[in-house]
Amino acid sequence: MVLSSVLLVIGFVLLVYGADKLVESASSIALRLSIPNMVIGLTVVAFGTSAPELSVNVMAAMEGSGEMVMANVLGSNIFNVLVILGVCAFVYPLTVKSNTTWIEIPLSLLAALLVWILAGDRWLDGGESNLVSRSEGLVLISFFLVFIVYNVMVSKNPEAQAEEVPVTEMKVSSAIFWLFLGLAGLVYGGHLIVSNAIFIAQTFGLSERVIGLTIVSIGTSLPELATSLAAVRKKKVDIAIGNVVGSNIFNIFLILGLSSTIFPVVIHDGTFLDIVMNCVAGLLLFLFIFSGKGRMLERWEGITFLLIYAGYLYYLLFL
Repeated sequence: MVLSSVLLVIGFVLLVYGADKLVESASSIALRLSIPNMVIGLTVVAFGTSAPELSVNVMAAMEGSGEMVMANVLGSNIFNVLVILGVCAFVYPLTVKSNTTWIEIPLSLLAALLVWILAGDRWLDGGESNLVSRSEGLVLISFFLVFIVYNVMVSKNPEAQAEEVPVTEMKVSSAIFWLFLGLAGLVYGGHLIVSNAIFIAQTFGLSERVIGLTIVSIGTSLPELATSLAAVRKKKVDIAIGNVVGSNIFNIFLILGLSSTIFPVVIHDGTFLDIVMNCVAGLLLFLFIFSGKGRMLERWEGITFLLIYAGYLYYLLFL
C-alpha cells in the first residue's frame, strides 16, 4: 500500500514534468518551422495542459478500464470549472472576452451535453449496456478537429488579441531529445498512475470511478490549476478562464474520443450522476457570466462553485 502510494506520486511527477518538457520542446520546433506564436499557444500549449489526462486515459483504455477513462474526463472537467475557476474568481474577478462568452463556453457546454446523449443511447449502440462506442469516439474527434480549425481561423484575425507565449529556443537535436523524453514521462507516468490507482481503489474497497473522480482527476488537472493561478496573479484573466474552457473541450472531444476509439467505454449507473454534474457545472458557468454587470465571474460565484464541489466530493466519499 505504501509502495503504491509512492509510485502514484512518482507517476504524477513524471506526468507533469513530461507534459512541461513536451510543450517546451514542441513549441521550440514549431517556432523553427515559422508557426505563429498565437497558433502555438492555441494548439501546442493547450494540448500540453491536457496531455496528463490524455496519457492516463489512453493507458486506462488500453487496459480496458472504461470506468477510469470516463471518471478522469468528467472529474477533470468538474474540477476545472468548480475548483480552478472558483479559486481564481475568489482571488480576482474574471472578465470574459466575447469569443469565450459566445463560442467557447457554449461549445464546452455542448460537449458536456453530447456526452450525456452518447452515454445514454443504448438503442443506438444496439446493446444491453450504455456505452461510448468507437464510432461515437470518432464523432467526438471530428468535433475536436472543427475546434482546432476554429482556433486557427481566430488566430488569423488581425483584430485577435492573445498573450505572447514564451518559447525557449533550442537546438533541433536538443528539442527532439526533450520531446521524446517528455513523451516517455507521459507514458510511464500514466502507466504508474493507472495501475497504482486501481490497486489503491481495490485495497480500500472503492470503485475505480471514485478514485478517478478524485485522486486521478485532481492530479491530472494540476497543470491547468498552476497555469490559471499564475495568469490571475498577473491579472491576465482571459488566459485563466480560456485555459480552463479550452481544456474541458480538449478533454471531451479529443481525450474521450480517442479513448473510446481505442476501447469502447461502458457507462455504469453511478456515472450518470457525474455526467449530470459536469453539465450543471458548464451551465452554471454560462449563467454566471451573464449575471450582474458585464461579462464576468465574480467572487461570490467563485465561492458558490467551491461549495458545490465540496458537497459533491462529500457525496462521493461518504454517501
